[in-house]
Amino acid sequence: MCGIIGVTGTGPAVPRIIDSLKRLEYRGYDSAGIAALVDGRIERRRAKGKIRELEAVLLAEPLAATIGIGHTRWATHGAPTTTNAHPHKAGRVVLVHNGIIENFAELKSELAVAGRVFESQTDTEVVAHMLDEALKTDTNPVTAFKSVLDRLTGAYALAVLIEGEDGLILGARRGSPLVVGWGEGEMYLGSDALAVGPFTQKISYLEEGDYVAVSRDGARMFDVDGTEVKRPIVQVSASSAMVEKGEYRHFMEKEIHEQPDSVQRTLSEYLDFVNGRAKTPAIDFTAIDRIQIVACGTAFYAGQIGRYAFERLAGLPCDVEIASEFRYREPAVTPGTLAVAVSQSGETADTLACLAWCKAHGLKTAALVNVHSSSMAREASLLWPTHAGPEIGVASTKAFTAQVAALLALAVAAGVARGRIDAPTEAELVKALFEAPRLIAEALQMDGDLREVALDIAKATDVIFLGRGPMFPLAMEGALKLKEISYIHAEGYAAGELKHGPIALVDEFTPIVALAPMDDVFEKTASNLQEVAARGGPVIMIAPTRAPDPHGAGIRRIAAPDCHPLIAPLVYAVPMQLLAYYTAVQKGTDVDQPRNLAKSVTVE
Repeated sequence: MCGIIGVTGTGPAVPRIIDSLKRLEYRGYDSAGIAALVDGRIERRRAKGKIRELEAVLLAEPLAATIGIGHTRWATHGAPTTTNAHPHKAGRVVLVHNGIIENFAELKSELAVAGRVFESQTDTEVVAHMLDEALKTDTNPVTAFKSVLDRLTGAYALAVLIEGEDGLILGARRGSPLVVGWGEGEMYLGSDALAVGPFTQKISYLEEGDYVAVSRDGARMFDVDGTEVKRPIVQVSASSAMVEKGEYRHFMEKEIHEQPDSVQRTLSEYLDFVNGRAKTPAIDFTAIDRIQIVACGTAFYAGQIGRYAFERLAGLPCDVEIASEFRYREPAVTPGTLAVAVSQSGETADTLACLAWCKAHGLKTAALVNVHSSSMAREASLLWPTHAGPEIGVASTKAFTAQVAALLALAVAAGVARGRIDAPTEAELVKALFEAPRLIAEALQMDGDLREVALDIAKATDVIFLGRGPMFPLAMEGALKLKEISYIHAEGYAAGELKHGPIALVDEFTPIVALAPMDDVFEKTASNLQEVAARGGPVIMIAPTRAPDPHGAGIRRIAAPDCHPLIAPLVYAVPMQLLAYYTAVQKGTDVDQPRNLAKSVTVE
């Protein structure tokens, strides 16, 4: 969740960019940089570390300009160095970028054959070279930019300066947010409302696939097909990011849409995207006989998804237990066990107590937490951080997918360390994880179909969620989300368990939501759905378009992005969350602060 700011006007741009970057520090970053057009030439200032380091560089080498772009970087491709810091430059082009360009290696190879020389390890520099190359044959910067965008695969937000195009900033978004700020004789581009907050409260939110040409006097916006469009100008407050909903009605909706960024940031902690490898964590997985995960609520379901991955990929036995049960049942533990506490806040009382108990009994301990200074982070011998950023909504969304992303990546690392995963398989699995942010962004486009389904779900008194394999704990998480915010009774079941009791609940008034990615148990899931449909149950089947239709009346399909089975829990989490959200909105409940619930449970 890197930060972007662009300013074009008549006054000094650099002090404003620095001010904006400081407001974006909450996102986390490891380097920062600014580029500006000075007398028609692009000049850059970059620094590893905090913004104060960039300020020191600017003090020694000032920039006097009325147009510029700035960036705070969270390293994904390449180490956090000055060379890898944004902005990146190629010929006439300089740009900053949030997100991941999935096909950068292929594009980089093409450019290298054409004689292009790269100075960084980043995927971002490839885009700068592509646009500089395109401008050689297309003198219109907007159409040249569009031709580059059409070749990019991934989730991204971009801000671009071009030498010879004074006053112009180009921007584009796909999967990562980008906003246009409207001023008087000055315009702005930012990664969120907070970025442009110091300068204006008039904002236009770019929609998925949009690109824009921003000048001092206004902005021309285009949709993904290249058609010029107008996006509404809305008035927003200048409040802090912690309490800014932006274009969204609720924090939960906002946080659902932040998941391409939060998953990307978390995966970058555990994966080397440049070399297609899992990073070696600070633990020897060959010295571990077993993993014991303890967690509560949504984190418990994330742990269960992690169990499937650790056992399948690493051959590592893994148990997952609700913390409030584990701490009181006098569990039997062995010295070769790694105890892993999973929590968003790192303060959940039962989970913290379990972690302390395991540590006292001589176990190795790890904390998978989103708050890196929390009690669990300090108590555990090993910190496994997630990078979801602040989560305001009580019902966890982006913290959950960040936990799942981290566990999946760690399972790949464990499989490599234990000799269960060879180099080609490692590359395949890392590539699949690499694609997750883009596919999560695609899943967010399912909202129209899910809004319609929510109209029916909102009328129900009971809902059943079904899944097999990792989709089983995700079905339970989907049921939990619906219960939490809509107050509709819901249960998640393993689809194969239907005949062992739950099928007695099936009737024409009880919707059944089935998660059916194209995995090795798809046909069995489809067979289970036929059993439900034969008994008159209304089935909502969430599956990719290429999945065959199960026979049976009453099965309503919703198309989900096709994906590698490893990342299906990340992709299919989105429709579960959106379905719960739209149902709650339809019922008029308090989405962000549901009754009887608190964000962090710090007492028993």
